[in-house]
Amino acid sequence: MAEARVNEYKLHFIVLVLVALTEFIGTKKISIGIGVIALFPMLYALVLGGAISWPKFKFLSEKEMNVAANILGVSFLIFIAKLGANIGPELPKLLGSGVSLIVQEMGHIVGTIAFGLPVALWLGLKREAIGATYSLDREPNLAIIVEKFGANSAEARGALGVYICGTLFGAIYMSILASILGSSGLFHPISLAMGAAVGSGSMMAAATGSLAVIFPEAQKDIAFYSGAANLMMSIVGTYVCIFFSLPVTQKLYAWLEPIIGRKSASSAAEGGRKSA
Repeated sequence: MAEARVNEYKLHFIVLVLVALTEFIGTKKISIGIGVIALFPMLYALVLGGAISWPKFKFLSEKEMNVAANILGVSFLIFIAKLGANIGPELPKLLGSGVSLIVQEMGHIVGTIAFGLPVALWLGLKREAIGATYSLDREPNLAIIVEKFGANSAEARGALGVYICGTLFGAIYMSILASILGSSGLFHPISLAMGAAVGSGSMMAAATGSLAVIFPEAQKDIAFYSGAANLMMSIVGTYVCIFFSLPVTQKLYAWLEPIIGRKSASSAAEGGRKSA
């Protein structure tokens, strides 16, 4: 028990140092000509945390990493409670918002489930594909998976993998995509601002930063509509994921995996043991 407590204190201290350091660095913006790439403290913390936990460095043991995984589950419970407390006062805004803000969530479902799940199965993912494709896998979505399946489950590994990729590359991708679409002249800046809301503050900020450079006369409107749409995505998306996206993804996985899923060596061995 004493060793476990020491490990927890060590983990808490590392987190405190990382948070203080990354917040001190702050947000950095890099101009790339066609837009702006925004680097956020969460990105620094993710990279530094990954480096610290690299097994070759032997800074953290496997036991300490398992303790960190358990703490992660508790942290997400606190986050969901905070999210729920924020949702309540905003419900009148949800009811009074335009239909477009709510229907926008359908695009996330089509893109992640209808396209992402078959691709994930074709690439060889097993139950990781459920967590990776049932949503865009930002903080609330990751919390849902951890609560339902556990932090050490295959579904949680899939969701966390997409979350990490989104944190590392999502802001850069959204910044470049917003710059290209904004420069094309095919879309109104307000529609692009609403499209920038994917439930991620860092991705939204990166996209709206690029849009503000292209449409300086609409900066205030871009900030307002993207913020409102992002709020709706957090509210609507959480319930859509719980009651629709996740159950549908599980059903589709059970149907599609035997048809298009790639057989791994471990699954083949398991099948052999069952037949024996």
